[in-house]
Amino acid sequence: MKVLRIIARLNVGGPARHVVWLTAGMKPAGYETRLVTGVVPPGEDDMSYVAEQAGVEPLILTQMSREISPYDALTVWKLWRLMVREQPDLVHTHTAKAGTVGRVAGFCYRWLTPGTLIGQPRRCRFVHTYHGHVFHSYYGATKTRVFLAIERMLAQLVTDRLIVITEQQRREISHDFRVGSPAQFVVIPLGIDLEIYADWQNRRAQFRRELNLADDEILIGIVGRLTEIKNHEMFLQAAAQLKSSSPAKLKFAVIGDGHLRPGLESTADALNLRDDILFLGSRSDPENFYPALDVVALTSLNEGTPLSIIEGMANARPVVATMVGGVGDLLGDKLGESPSRGFAIHERGLGVASGDVRSFSHALQNLIDDEEKRRELGELGRAFVLAKYGKDRLVADMCALYAELLNGEPGRAGRV
Repeated sequence: MKVLRIIARLNVGGPARHVVWLTAGMKPAGYETRLVTGVVPPGEDDMSYVAEQAGVEPLILTQMSREISPYDALTVWKLWRLMVREQPDLVHTHTAKAGTVGRVAGFCYRWLTPGTLIGQPRRCRFVHTYHGHVFHSYYGATKTRVFLAIERMLAQLVTDRLIVITEQQRREISHDFRVGSPAQFVVIPLGIDLEIYADWQNRRAQFRRELNLADDEILIGIVGRLTEIKNHEMFLQAAAQLKSSSPAKLKFAVIGDGHLRPGLESTADALNLRDDILFLGSRSDPENFYPALDVVALTSLNEGTPLSIIEGMANARPVVATMVGGVGDLLGDKLGESPSRGFAIHERGLGVASGDVRSFSHALQNLIDDEEKRRELGELGRAFVLAKYGKDRLVADMCALYAELLNGEPGRAGRV
């Protein structure tokens, strides 16, 4: 079976790893995949090395970019030509921009053929994965309405299945934003390479020595692109509150890079945090830096399933996160809350409302003060991730879905 897999760019984040793992991992099951991607713009880190390490050579369309561009029409035309040449059995798009241009090209591929005159368009299945979505917190109201209208149209005209990576995301996209029909949706959680985290305990001291951290210093880290949607300003403000109120020895690590870095460094200076914040830039060794953290923080305004939480849990790290997107599915059921301090206690972490700096700092302080709770939440999170988020499970789920679509076989892929 021939698959065309399209993503806008292989920038730092979960989607880049996801498409590479699927491209390489599904080959033994008989799926020959051509990975198509655009270019990573200036200011973002390129993860093409992940594809190279996996033996995957992407086809680069230089005109395909994240933002709306006059070149989008040329991208659609090139993708249509590629489909005509490759004759794929299935086209799978990932992320918003690739989902738009890829499915517009797919509509043309399916219907612009002589067979249409006798009611026989080209036979090809179309699947789109929402790793997150852009339906709030990214753009203004007018632009968001336009994107929603486009998504609804593409779901109706040219999409056989819509994949989401959490149940919360399915409810949000299907019910709240009314994209697609309920029957189109299937939940297939992310999968990651868990083997690299097997000996996390032995790596903790190594990276902390690199950072010159004492054994009694608590290191709180946030991992992700330095972009608006991740809301690093909230992390810095919480750090400033903790510095002024906590007796513990604290350090804060910002792992990742992006166009906001100069501004965030200036904010750290203004908050008198220069000696307390470590801006570590992008790193390609999560198996080393996660074990060094005592708490993993996430302050995003919008998320799909944040890879940083999954990887943190894989290293038995406790989590404090804003309750956006699929975060709730990772943290689990709410067990209780601290009304006076504004955070909720979940099965596998502490949750806070988006933008609530005061409650976020209280949640962090709660874990800073309780080493046993940090250990307990870390162990629960690791057990959860090992059971649910392996790379092999992801590949098996996707193979089942493809078989169902292409062969009419009953699938076991996720949950509809």
